Amino acid sequence: MMKILKTNPDKSIILIRFLVGAVFITEGIQKFLFPESLGAGRFEKIGFANPAFWAYFTACFEITCGLLIALGIYVRATVIPLLIVMIVAFVTTKIPLLAQKGFWNFSHEYRTDFAMTISLIFLLIKGAGSYSMDILLQKKT
Repeated sequence: MMKILKTNPDKSIILIRFLVGAVFITEGIQKFLFPESLGAGRFEKIGFANPAFWAYFTACFEITCGLLIALGIYVRATVIPLLIVMIVAFVTTKIPLLAQKGFWNFSHEYRTDFAMTISLIFLLIKGAGSYSMDILLQKKT
């Protein structure tokens, strides 16, 4: 448990946490607001069985994990499943795009996913930072 809570005391990590949290929260909410283009419709287009379930599950998951990261609660543990979400998104949407439309279309479409993946890896390495619940819990143990 200490490895999960252990965090770098750098105060600026909060900026990356807020970035990651805000993007996942808003992406999750958009799956509910725009189901045809970003929710069940998109999951169906990608080829998921039971696309409505997976769209709403993913949306709730992204919102919850985004909130935990923004608040600095169990950040390292929360990052790992989000990295899995990013890998699934890469395999199901970006690799086919690369194969169909080439590198430059792929690089344009992948820019946000790439930035989010690198930010998640940063949080996995550094932890939640000074302004977090993790550091408060770390001090108590």
